[in-house]
Amino acid sequence: MNTKNFAKQNSHLDLNDPEVQKVFSLYENHAEVPYISPQRNLKDWLNLVSIGSESLVPKQNMVRFEEDILPGHLILLWRINFGTFTTISGYPKYFEYNYGINTAQALNEIQQKGYAKELSAIDSLPYLNAAQLKAILKKFGVTGYSKLKKSELMELAKEPLTEEQLAPHFKIRGYQITPAGEALLIKYPEVVDRHPKKKF
Repeated sequence: MNTKNFAKQNSHLDLNDPEVQKVFSLYENHAEVPYISPQRNLKDWLNLVSIGSESLVPKQNMVRFEEDILPGHLILLWRINFGTFTTISGYPKYFEYNYGINTAQALNEIQQKGYAKELSAIDSLPYLNAAQLKAILKKFGVTGYSKLKKSELMELAKEPLTEEQLAPHFKIRGYQITPAGEALLIKYPEVVDRHPKKKF
């Protein structure tokens, strides 16, 4: 049974489960078995694979780079680089089913490795709409904002309010790729080149 790097993403799986064993047998010739979510119905998925309605994660997507990351980590970095990925963004299905990664775990890993970072509350103000910005300003007794545009509201919020004051009043935070993350995308351009593109 292919259990290489088992603990990295699939330690939650029961290796004595016959369906888990079937999944692992399908990936016997991969560098490692892709992430299998606890929510995945293995019986249904195995049936779909058997009739050709579902595909296996490509072998090339389960080969780790020297930085101990998978191609899926790079696609996540590429996605963050658009500036629209936030703490409330959903995780596209392709991260698990095409790239074999646990996206939430991968997000933590690329931050720990210094390839991306979560933005502060102040730097995440652009992700709020005008009504939300006005509501925050009202809470702090700031006046003169009723006719201001969103960009002006953000600047008004930054003037008197500190990070500590703003942080508790909204949960959404953006993410930003770091220079080290940008260098990683340059180092492995083939991963993004073969990924289907669409505008974000």
